[in-house]
Amino acid sequence: MCATQLRSSDPSGALAVGNVAMNLEVVVIPVSDVGRAKTFYLGLGWRLDADVTAEGSRLVQVTPPGSGCSVQFGEHLTEVPPGSAQNLYLVVSDIEAARDELARGGVAASEVFHCASGFRCRFRDAGTDDRVSGRAPDDTSYGSFVSFDDPDGNGWLIQEVTTRLAGRVNPELTSFSSASELAGALRRAAAAHGEHERRIGKADADWPGWYADYMVREQAGAELPT
Repeated sequence: MCATQLRSSDPSGALAVGNVAMNLEVVVIPVSDVGRAKTFYLGLGWRLDADVTAEGSRLVQVTPPGSGCSVQFGEHLTEVPPGSAQNLYLVVSDIEAARDELARGGVAASEVFHCASGFRCRFRDAGTDDRVSGRAPDDTSYGSFVSFDDPDGNGWLIQEVTTRLAGRVNPELTSFSSASELAGALRRAAAAHGEHERRIGKADADWPGWYADYMVREQAGAELPT
């Protein structure tokens, strides 16, 4: 939910602040060969939403699995040079599984890495000197990455997120975008529930409710149950 300024009906022209839902649903990237780009992104398992030609232009839209935002490319869609789109984020719950999937599709992806300090090492223009091979220490959410390019050099960054920062997700609207993401959440809930049962010294008959509470709180970035 984005807070934005809305023009009120007040004759004075005063601005009122209201909440208007603004969903980012499409990003346009520049490519030099539409057919080649389409083959590449469909090879990643992305859904083909549209491939239309009109008035001498062509537009292709694809969507990553589980994503609420789609990607468009084509002819005469943007003035920027092919390959100039950089640091486009794809968020996953299992960074190794995502990299393995890229490898199976023949994509030359980086190894899993994290930043030795700060956050700049993930971005291409900052160089890679501060990149450290392997997952983030203690499997910190938001801390592990993989990068790859499309055939034109448009740069993508995969980031592992297992626990959201507080306030990023409405707990009433919690959802999982894929079976693997749901399975990962269930595994983390199972491990935490095992610790819970050891603390209380007995089996918890209401484990489904405990799992659900844990998974919703984790995704919403709220305090986890104990």
